[in-house]
Amino acid sequence: MTRLARDTIRRMPKVLLHDHLDGGLRPSTLVDLAAETGHQGLPATDPDRLQEWFSAAHGSQEELLARLDPVLDLLQTAPALVRVATECAQDLAADGVVYAEVKIAPEQHTRGGLTREQVVDAVLEGLRVGTAKARLFGRGIRVRLLLTALRQAADAQEIAELAVRYRDAGVVGFDIAGPEAGYPPTRHLGACDHIRRENFNLTLHAGEGFGLSSIWEAIQWCGADRLGQGVRIIDDVAVAEDGTSKLGRLASYVRDKRIPLELCPTANVNTGAVPALAEHPVEVLRLLRFRVTVNTDNRLLHGTSMTEEFARLSEEFGYGTETLRWFTVNAMKSAFIPHDERLELIDRVIKPGFARLRAESAGAAFFRQEDPW
Repeated sequence: MTRLARDTIRRMPKVLLHDHLDGGLRPSTLVDLAAETGHQGLPATDPDRLQEWFSAAHGSQEELLARLDPVLDLLQTAPALVRVATECAQDLAADGVVYAEVKIAPEQHTRGGLTREQVVDAVLEGLRVGTAKARLFGRGIRVRLLLTALRQAADAQEIAELAVRYRDAGVVGFDIAGPEAGYPPTRHLGACDHIRRENFNLTLHAGEGFGLSSIWEAIQWCGADRLGQGVRIIDDVAVAEDGTSKLGRLASYVRDKRIPLELCPTANVNTGAVPALAEHPVEVLRLLRFRVTVNTDNRLLHGTSMTEEFARLSEEFGYGTETLRWFTVNAMKSAFIPHDERLELIDRVIKPGFARLRAESAGAAFFRQEDPW
């Protein structure tokens, strides 16, 4: 069974569609920000212990997200947001990510007096700075922003309108997140309608904390272009003992319409959406040719990265370079940027990057052969 080395995976050009800015900070940055402000709410002041505290979290969506409360306390000023967005772009680039869409819920960062617009401006500035710094080290990356409204809040319309206003400044879509149970996405139909009328992009968190009805509403009522998570679509797939599968009407629709699934394997295990990585439906969905993508969700909270996600899947399911390339091309095809830009990244960055790795692998295999002389 193929198991790729992490160094090999790190050098692969990767694409990330589901990553929350507030859930991806460096622990050392949290410690610095707390020291600068005199904040006493962190569970630890040593970066390693802080990472251990976050990574030890398991439970429901709500229980895990509550662990980010001390993070949000520290992200209430423009300089803090610029810093973490800068580091986000740098960290993703260092991990081999060549394109990323990062999510932020503006209203979570206004307690210190910032307006939603100032929050978005600060994050976009940080992403620009981080991208430029990464380029100085020969690491090309493009990072775009998704604005997120919360299911349990009442300002989705305002966030949707804000996303549209910033569509030419680096925001590429609108998202709805938060607890699924008890907060259906149909509570925010007006916001979703606004996004569609403006010919903009919509991804909704659905099908992780709740079942098929969450996915159905996200697609058929709200018009989602992508499903944030969507792992519970497997509930509409019947797998027989002989390995054959029968898809229900919703699963068939999702597959036939090529609606992308923003799967986050480590997060899905930690939230209890699946009991263990070995039982994750990513393999069944891959074999059935759903539009599967692999993502991180919250890198700090789940102690992960794109390299780690791919490495864990390679170890568990034996995925080699070609399968990881398939996931990557799927993600790039599903990105919320113009078609020509997607093709450019696929043809000029992703395919050549994987081709170089194949060539290196073939060369290494050749030189490992016994000397015939």
